[in-house]
Formats: sequence, C-alpha cells, structure tokens
Amino acid sequence: MFTKVLIANRGEIAVRVIRACRELGLQTVAVFSDVDRQAMHVRYADEAYLLGPAPARESYLRGDKVIEIAKKCGAGAIHPGYGFLAERADFAQAVLDAGLTFIGPPAAAIAAMGDKTNARVTVARAGVPVVPGTVCEGPQCDDELISAAPKIGFPLLIKAAAGGGGKGMREVHSLAEMPAMLAAARREADASFGDGSVYLERLIEGARHIEIQVLADTQGSVIHLGERECSIQRRHQKLLEESPSIFIDRDEAFRQEMGAVAVKAAQAVGYVNAGTVEFLVDKDKNFYFLEMNTRIQVEHPVTEWVTGIDIVKEQMRIARGRPLRYAQADVRQHGWAIECRINAEDPYNNFMPSTGKITHTLLPTGPGIRVDTGVYIGFEITPYYDSLISKLVVWGETRGEAILRMRRALEEYRIIGVHTNIPFHQHLLDSHRFMGGQFDTQFVEERFSMTAQEDDKQYQPEVAAILATLVAHEQTERAAHVIRRDERDTSNWKWATRWERVRR
Repeated sequence: MFTKVLIANRGEIAVRVIRACRELGLQTVAVFSDVDRQAMHVRYADEAYLLGPAPARESYLRGDKVIEIAKKCGAGAIHPGYGFLAERADFAQAVLDAGLTFIGPPAAAIAAMGDKTNARVTVARAGVPVVPGTVCEGPQCDDELISAAPKIGFPLLIKAAAGGGGKGMREVHSLAEMPAMLAAARREADASFGDGSVYLERLIEGARHIEIQVLADTQGSVIHLGERECSIQRRHQKLLEESPSIFIDRDEAFRQEMGAVAVKAAQAVGYVNAGTVEFLVDKDKNFYFLEMNTRIQVEHPVTEWVTGIDIVKEQMRIARGRPLRYAQADVRQHGWAIECRINAEDPYNNFMPSTGKITHTLLPTGPGIRVDTGVYIGFEITPYYDSLISKLVVWGETRGEAILRMRRALEEYRIIGVHTNIPFHQHLLDSHRFMGGQFDTQFVEERFSMTAQEDDKQYQPEVAAILATLVAHEQTERAAHVIRRDERDTSNWKWATRWERVRR
C-alpha cells in the first residue's frame, strides 16, 4: 500500500491532488518543467523534481522520465490528473510494469474508451445508445467515409478517433465538402494525438452536452454521482458547467435512467476508479453516448459540492484497493453548483490567448465560494500550456442563488497582468436565455454576443488607462503635500491663554 504519491501534472489540478493527499496523510512529489520551477504545485509538494524543458513533449509527456523519478524518490503511486499522460494506456501499463500503482483505470479500459470508434462499438454491444454514425472497429479510408456520409445524413461531424477537446473535429454540411474537411481533420488529429484516424457522427442540432460522473472499485461496485450540464461551449471547449442540469432538474426518473446507462457503459470495459460518461441529449430527451473520459474531469468540483463526495480522495482509496464507501442509494444531490473556467484569454479579441506576469490578484471569498487555482502574484502565464488560470465554483440552495453568488464572485475577482475571460462570464450570467436555461452546445457561437447586450459597458482600454493615471497622480500629490508649521510655533490654545493673561 503506497504512502507517497507523485503527481504527473501541473497547475490547479496538481495543487488539488496535493491537498487531497495531505488530508489522507500521504506524502507528495511534484514534477515540473523549466518554466514551472516556481509554480504553486512545486511549492506545495513535499518533494519536487525537474522533468525537462518547457515544451510538454520534452517534460510532462515524458512518461519514462516520470516513472524514473517516481522510483528514484520512493513514490508508490502516480496520479496523472487530467490531460498530458492521463488517458495514455501505454503509460498506465508502464506504471504497473514498474511495480507502481496507477491512480486511475486499468490500461485495458483506457485503451477501450480511448479509441472513439472502438468505444462506440463496445458500448453499443452493451446496449448503450450511440449517436448515429460510423460504427466499426479499426480505421477507415476516405473513400469508405465519403460513401457512408449520405447514409448518416448531413450535417455531420468528422471526429478524431484518438482524442477529444475539439481537436481533429470538422463540421460538414454537404458531400462536396467531405474531401477537404477529411484531409484537414486528419492533419490536425495526427498533429495533436499522433493518430490521423477519424470517424463520422451525425450532428444533433439543438443538443445538450450532459455527462454522468461514475465511480467504480476493484470489488465490482459501480455507482454514478448524478449529472453535470456542460452545454456552454466554444469550439467544443467547455466554459461553464453546473450540477444538476436545469434540463433534467426534478426529473429524477430520467436522471436515474441516464445514470444506469452510464454505469452499464463503464461495466462494459471493466472500469475502475473515477470516470465520466458523456452524452448528447436532444430536445425530446433522447440521449446518445458521446465518449467516456477515463480520468478526473476539470469540472469535478460541481459534483463534489452537490453530493458532498470528495472524488479525488475516492480515487486514492480505490487505488489502495478499498471498496466504495457509498452505495447508489447513498448518493443525493443537494443545492446547485456552477463552475466558471477562468482562462487567460481576451474575450473582446476573439478569445486570443494572453500571456504575461500576474502582477496582482484578489480572490473572491465568502459563503459558498471555492477557487481552485495554481497561480499567484508574480507567476508567469506562458504560451506552452493550457490557458486555464483557475476554476471559480459557487454553491447555492437554488440555481437562482448560485447565479447571484457567481455574479458577486466574478465582480470581486481581480487578475491584473493578463487578459482573462471574466467579462465573458459576467455577460453570460446576465443573459436572459442562460438564466432561463434556454441554451444548447451552439448557444455561445450562434446566439450570444459580448457587445450586443450592454452597450454602456463597452470595453474601453483608453478610458481605463486615463482613469488609472489620474488616480495615481492624485495619490502622489496627496503623499507629497506638506502642511507648513505655523510661524508662531505655538498652539492656538497657548496663544489664547496668554492673551487672557495680558488683559487681566
């Protein structure tokens, strides 16, 4: 049984895992690249080791070096977080072959769900509904995909078989577009995942992206922790998540139906540890398997808050061979949680990434507010990694209370030195469609604008700069102002007393 854990990641998720380890009495080991030498996760860990240069392929993706460091420092387990090595079946197997514990699912389960085409085949055999598309094992050539497209129907999506996050994905509206879109999708998939295999999937218009969190132990118990609404996306990248989903809300029967199907999908591949089964849901509440993420999710805090279950701690306990502490009947959702991903991006400039040094930051506090972050004053946001700065999470008794609390938290949050997408989230939470739950996966790109809602709050950097200069000038003048001493060198009280004496 391990007592020391190496966290093979960086940023807020590394800090999150370190905190969970501390509460369980486990020692922690951080790894870092050259540019992360002063990162928060390095400071928080009991030990830290250099992996290599800044590019991820030379540092955080060096699975062989991560394992070498783990053995050298005496770590008995490796937690991969999310991204980087988290969904690499070969890495999970190499960890086991080195005599270490991988805090995640078995390599076979990662492999089964990692290839999206094989995953679709596997869950379909288990009776899980899948989005209409190509359902076959192994890669297909362009001619086969072009010939299958009319049978699936347009519009459709070309998707990378080996990855996610919107990489290697193209939307196609006609057969004439297929050859060029296939070539572009294959190039991007090969550059991102080292595998140019793609498959086709029908584009379900007006769909919602709803996912189910599952936990499974080594004794065969599998439970779900309810749903998360993840439909607020831009270019297939999630921006805001909430739990429960306003689309499901009080429909407990539908929630349990989706949860049961998610459990069935996990059981189909012998899943163990924490994972997430993602679905597309149409307006009539027909739901289809999209994919399974075989790792902890970025948005896991919203589920933790409404269920009271610490998912990262459960990962550790499961990896140590312990049975789940909860049965399905024990899982209850209470209240409402919302998470805003705070990214170093400029929402007024097409969400262009922003880099630079954080010169000041002020975190929101108060009841029902949680901030998961890996940055601090003086930390540098570099172009080498994901633009996520922090996750701002709030909880309220109702969705309305959670929205009001999130508005307050966003208003209090201050980050100076880089552009952030905080203004985007503020506009979004003011949107009547969002407040009413009238949104889908295309809402941000098709029916939301940063400028159309509040013309009186246009972003004017020149005005802000002038105001800041005036304030600084006023403060300087106030500090330099000297009150001269009275020529009499005596207080008025003494002068009054002397005058009275003279008159006597």
